[in-house]
Amino acid sequence: MAWQETRVVDSRMMFVVAVLKGDCSMLELCESFGISRKSGYKWLERYAAEGPVGLEDRSRAPLNHPNAISDEVREAILAAKSRFCHWGPLKIGHWLWKRHPDWAGHPAASTIGVLLKSRGLVRTRSRPKRPSPTQPPLTQGNSPNEVWCTDFKGHFQTKDGHRCNPLTVSDQFSRYLLCCQHLDTMSYESVRRQFERAFGEFGLPLVMRTDNGQPFSCYGLGGLTKLSAWWVRLGIHPERIEPGKPQQNGRHERMHRTLKEHTACPPAKGRRSQQRSFDEFIDEFNQERPHEAIGMRTPASIYVPSPREMPSRLEDIAYPDGMAVRKVAHHGDIRYRGRRLFVNGGLCHEYVGIERVDDDTSRLWYCNYELGTLDHRKWQIEPAKCCPLSAGASPCTAHNSKKVLPMSPV
Repeated sequence: MAWQETRVVDSRMMFVVAVLKGDCSMLELCESFGISRKSGYKWLERYAAEGPVGLEDRSRAPLNHPNAISDEVREAILAAKSRFCHWGPLKIGHWLWKRHPDWAGHPAASTIGVLLKSRGLVRTRSRPKRPSPTQPPLTQGNSPNEVWCTDFKGHFQTKDGHRCNPLTVSDQFSRYLLCCQHLDTMSYESVRRQFERAFGEFGLPLVMRTDNGQPFSCYGLGGLTKLSAWWVRLGIHPERIEPGKPQQNGRHERMHRTLKEHTACPPAKGRRSQQRSFDEFIDEFNQERPHEAIGMRTPASIYVPSPREMPSRLEDIAYPDGMAVRKVAHHGDIRYRGRRLFVNGGLCHEYVGIERVDDDTSRLWYCNYELGTLDHRKWQIEPAKCCPLSAGASPCTAHNSKKVLPMSPV
């Protein structure tokens, strides 16, 4: 014989009947039914007011919703959106408030946004693309000029109210500070001039480590900007830390803290005097200040310039025979087999090589820097995983050669 199931409403009815009979006290009945006296009196009151219907469960939804709007307001919002289709909730709300100041309550921009989204009248913005960081572990510099680190320290105001934004470059192994120069802009031209000066004085590193911001990186294939593409042409391998992980460039960040303590707390009167403070700091930091991490030696006692000299001119890029070569248009795309493919806006007017792997896939290269893999069936490019130098993404060491080959050995 199957067990009989009792509905909750039936149990409540049995409780009410037992109370009305008066054979037991309210306390005894509540204990036998496993409910509190407060709940017992609640069901009695509902039964007395509504009868058996009052013992049914009620909706937990609030009777008054704080974001509810009237039909009049709803129609006004939809009419405004129809008239001004490119306006967002904030502008629509302000426009309605100016024309209907007599309304008892004006809906918030978030409420207008919910209404418009429910009617399919707003378009969800896609998240901004981010450049792909280098796959960990990053290259470990074991000698001078294997890894240089660069970044903008972060702008601050001098006492006269002008903005100071220093570009810094250091050698990871020796901690030698190669550059600390205020720049009025973070443009490609102004930043390149500082690197040309550093390369001319100290030679070329193998790896340049940066964060994922401009002008060092972008969201195009390979994350190459005009600046980092120029590094590739010089045989320097760009290496990017993961977003939100400055500890991956910890030695350079630690130098920034010392730089701030010595030169910007408090800042100088103006940018010229601030630059003099930077120059004095460079001399002290490199020549006088002992560093615990390098056995209390000075960076100048360890650092030596790179034997790889800055070339007087860049040779033309030449890819191996059998690779298709395409010039990147000014808007960042190429034409290949009758189709237009976006590559990278930072490579405009540069030449990329297309290496056929099999019938379905090809690899895209800029010099010896892999950009991605082209799927011929979907005609989509899967960005390449940026690898550290030690993992096989060898830099182009033949910058003074007539040929710059993909996959060339170190």
